[in-house]
Amino acid sequence: MHSFAQSPLTLLIVQLIVIIGVSRLIGKGARWLGQPLVIAEVVAGILLGPSLLGWLAPQAMETLFPQSSMGILKMLSQVGLILFMFLIGLELDPKLLKGRGHASVAISHTSIVVPFALGAGAAALWLYRILAEPGVSFTSFVLFMGVAMSITAFPVLARILTERRLLQSRVGAIAITCAAVDDVTGWCLLAFVVSIVRASDVTHAAWTTLFTMLYIAFMLFAVRPFLARLGARVASREGLTQNVVAATLVLLLASSWATEFIGIHALFGAFMLGAIIPKEGGLAESLAEKLEDVAVVLLLPVFFAYSGLRTQVGLLNSADSWLICGAIILLACLGKFGGSAVAARLTGMRWREAGAVGVLMNTRGLMELIVLNIGLDLGVISPKLFTMMVVMALVTTFLTTPLLRWIYPAEQMARDRLVPAAGAPVAAVPSFSLMMCVSHGNTGPGMVTLANALMGVERDTSHLYALHLIPSSERASFHLRHEAQPPSESALAPLMERAGKLSLPVRPLSFVSTDPGTDICRTAEAKQASLILLGWHKPLLSQTVLGGTVHEVMQEARTDVAVLVDRGLSSVRRVLVPFMGGSHDRAALALARRLLKHADAEVTVLHVTSPDHKKRASAQVEELFPEAGRQVSFKVVQHETPEEAALEEAARGYDLIVVGAGQEWGLEDRRWGLHRERIIQESPVSLLVVRRPAPIVEQVPVTEEEGLRTTDGTVA
Repeated sequence: MHSFAQSPLTLLIVQLIVIIGVSRLIGKGARWLGQPLVIAEVVAGILLGPSLLGWLAPQAMETLFPQSSMGILKMLSQVGLILFMFLIGLELDPKLLKGRGHASVAISHTSIVVPFALGAGAAALWLYRILAEPGVSFTSFVLFMGVAMSITAFPVLARILTERRLLQSRVGAIAITCAAVDDVTGWCLLAFVVSIVRASDVTHAAWTTLFTMLYIAFMLFAVRPFLARLGARVASREGLTQNVVAATLVLLLASSWATEFIGIHALFGAFMLGAIIPKEGGLAESLAEKLEDVAVVLLLPVFFAYSGLRTQVGLLNSADSWLICGAIILLACLGKFGGSAVAARLTGMRWREAGAVGVLMNTRGLMELIVLNIGLDLGVISPKLFTMMVVMALVTTFLTTPLLRWIYPAEQMARDRLVPAAGAPVAAVPSFSLMMCVSHGNTGPGMVTLANALMGVERDTSHLYALHLIPSSERASFHLRHEAQPPSESALAPLMERAGKLSLPVRPLSFVSTDPGTDICRTAEAKQASLILLGWHKPLLSQTVLGGTVHEVMQEARTDVAVLVDRGLSSVRRVLVPFMGGSHDRAALALARRLLKHADAEVTVLHVTSPDHKKRASAQVEELFPEAGRQVSFKVVQHETPEEAALEEAARGYDLIVVGAGQEWGLEDRRWGLHRERIIQESPVSLLVVRRPAPIVEQVPVTEEEGLRTTDGTVA
């Protein structure tokens, strides 16, 4: 152990392994609770510090994080923060700061002024007297507490808005605009406070202000045009080469050095450079993709660990300390949540929407920790107050997701999206509505072929949607980028191309999702879909076609669900329907009737029965399909194994098999399973597995006028 401690490189490598491993491990639990990853990383840092590890095993903490290694960790964390603040500037689009109207201006100003006033007022009247370190300037302490209370976590907010599909809503647009304004304003205020703290006298402060103005002017009028030309060159010619990355990093380090030298902190220079890089042309996006993983996965957890090592929950060792901590949390929530919500209500928003804006603006997350560490480094706040403020940042960030679900639930969001504008005509309910869910581009064309056959001449009175859910990413820049991504550039491109050739009117839908099953069902309900059509892909942890997300959709959907196993479906001329009389079989038969009616398909109904049920089965089939004609043929066979009989008939040259998701066919949707689903695995042609939700309100014979019957008894 002695040699281990004497090797700085070995120690650093072990520290990185532990920090990243613990952060990601706790991150799994945080995501399960619906919390952003930053919560897990902050908690991981605190657990590795004196608050837990140092309390339970002080020798282990001293061995893993000796005081001699703190300098290296601090420098590494500062490099990570410089890269991260550069990335924050990259994703801050100036378009967010203009054109949003008076509501955003009023709310953003209020969300800065009110918490700043509360924080500064509490510091002046109360906190400075009991928590300030000896020798700390009253002005510096008061101003710093005002800034610390008014910070909003822009990257965490962007992620929450995207995952809740709020970014394009009125609530989301206002919240992201206000957060962007708060980000810029907050960092300018912080730079001002840092310059005051570092200035030894009035003359020094005046020089700092002058050099700051010159720095900003140089960045805007000299560096920004150069970056615009560089961005245009990257977009039109060579792309993002190593020389371009090297030049950008040199500019980043130079900008950080300049602001540190001036006296307003290196992080302001990193943020400034990222903010002025043009967002058009792909330069900002390409730089983010190059740098983000290293900064966020490797270096940023070091900052959290370093913050955790400085967070000493043990300092809050009395009831008075926890009461003060609670009061700080209350003031923070009152300033951000209360100020933003009241301002939003006064601009005309409903209380539910205004409350959602207030909750979102109360998110502090990582940005608060950065500010607090700067304050601790400068000696403005004490370790005890630092710990209280870290707890406040954790609580306000943790509360965001559950409070948002309570104040502005998903059902309310869906209803708000469906409310027509004033004076707009109310759209008629379509006779048949189909939602295709595409996970991979190669499943799209087959779906369109089937949709075209199901729609037929009803195209003008039907609604056809193509939904692609984008898996969420931990990357901060991912969310704003993908929310605006045109569906034609996603996995929907092959589907849309095929639909265009068939002149089929498809409405593309695409958004980020962390819960695909639930999002598919909610979207289908909002769009009043008569049928949800899923593309098949094998689940990660299951061997069944009807497992994973398919299972979730089949269990939660309030309408019929069909899974297309595409084996080169190019036309729907001959259709086989294995039938034994169950509710899922009846749903399959209803789809086959649409194919007969709208695509002029030839339908073969294969009723598999045992010898003693043959007579009764024939009567049931004739009742369900009374019009036997040239396009409809009935086959009643006796077989001990229904799926074997269906496979034998399928070998006779059909285009599509439509089968109910019943146990009799060896098909049963389940989350886990190892059964083979033989009819799917061995079918030589494309297969459509149909499931009808339970309970069915009515079970009546399918007549020619009927389509798909939904659970509320209406005819789709």
